[in-house]
Amino acid sequence: MKKDFVFSSASVTEGHPDKLCDQISDAIVDRFLEQTPMSRVIAECAVSSSIVFIAARFTSGAVVDFPTIARKVIQRVGYDQADFNPKTCSILTSLQELPADEWCSFDEHNLTEDEIERIHARDQATVFGFACNQTPELMPLPLCLAHELARQYTLTRRQKRLPYLAPEAKIDVGIEYRNRSPHRLHSITITASQNNSSQPDLAKLRQDIADAVIKPVFEGRSLGPDQQTELYINPEGRYLYGGPSIHSGLTGRKNGIDTYGDYARQSSAALSGKDPLRIDRVGVYAARYAAKNLVAAGLADECEVQLSYCIERSNPVSIQVETFGTGKIPEDDLAVLLERHFDFRLAAIVRAFDLRRLPAQHRGLFYQKLAVYGHVGRMDLDLPWEKTDKVQILQSAATRKRGGKKGSKASLP
Repeated sequence: MKKDFVFSSASVTEGHPDKLCDQISDAIVDRFLEQTPMSRVIAECAVSSSIVFIAARFTSGAVVDFPTIARKVIQRVGYDQADFNPKTCSILTSLQELPADEWCSFDEHNLTEDEIERIHARDQATVFGFACNQTPELMPLPLCLAHELARQYTLTRRQKRLPYLAPEAKIDVGIEYRNRSPHRLHSITITASQNNSSQPDLAKLRQDIADAVIKPVFEGRSLGPDQQTELYINPEGRYLYGGPSIHSGLTGRKNGIDTYGDYARQSSAALSGKDPLRIDRVGVYAARYAAKNLVAAGLADECEVQLSYCIERSNPVSIQVETFGTGKIPEDDLAVLLERHFDFRLAAIVRAFDLRRLPAQHRGLFYQKLAVYGHVGRMDLDLPWEKTDKVQILQSAATRKRGGKKGSKASLP
């Protein structure tokens, strides 16, 4: 396994067309679940110049105004261009209300173990969770820095410190690794959009972004730009307006940004726009929860958890753990720990994280917040799958395993 390398990860701001679609799709999910937690909904969105298209299938008693939701998201993101703004853009919908489904009408908090076992996944999916000790969030450093720069860009724009900034920006951060640990900041690339065709000039834009976006993120950090760090701000020149008036967007096209910045594997399935009974969404959260607790317990420096689900099965048909040579006990034993101390059944995941009631608890604004800056590794949100409440259990179990005599076949508790 290669130990010395450069790895880069990208993030985008809330104004990127793909992320605009993710936010609209998850705002629709929030609205359904806020009114009726047992709702089933799949919502997908596409945007282009002057047009928003929403396709949704749902089973619910909720009343949802799809165009109004989309316009509110567009307004909050900040688009007010002549050819794309919340007041004049055309919103087309293709909606299909499906018959009531007894399968989804259960209350997960009142289920017996036998009843949980009978609630099977309705999709085949292989999902991944990852954690590493590169950051306090237990996430890969390149992605964390890219997200922080994207947030700082948005904050700078919203505070009108640089009033010419438009909502869309893309950020890429490269980190040089030595022995698989971050060593130095290799590069930063920022492409920022402008809402003014006459000012500022490119030189001022670059200096403004360096001062208002990059500098605050790295203040006080031990790892920051050095004399060899490659810095590129709008390397292809001015980027006017950005957003749907320049390029189209679609729900679910930014899986790497949503998860681990391509540093670890992720499922090909979209996360946004799906209710919590979709295993290809909530399984990702469960896998992250497991991987994060293993790393937080000190049982590995890096850990990937793979869960494979099959239709008509409640439990995953396969649980795999990969520690990239950093595990403190064998990977097979770590997988056994997960099987014994985590419940990866669909209804159990929904119950443990209370996934169908979180929108109501957050006044209709929960899943939409996940649609930008990552579904995992968030320190700004109180996400149940980011808790490390299994650490003591895992440490105790691993200690008993290591305490077995050499050559014995002592089993995990």
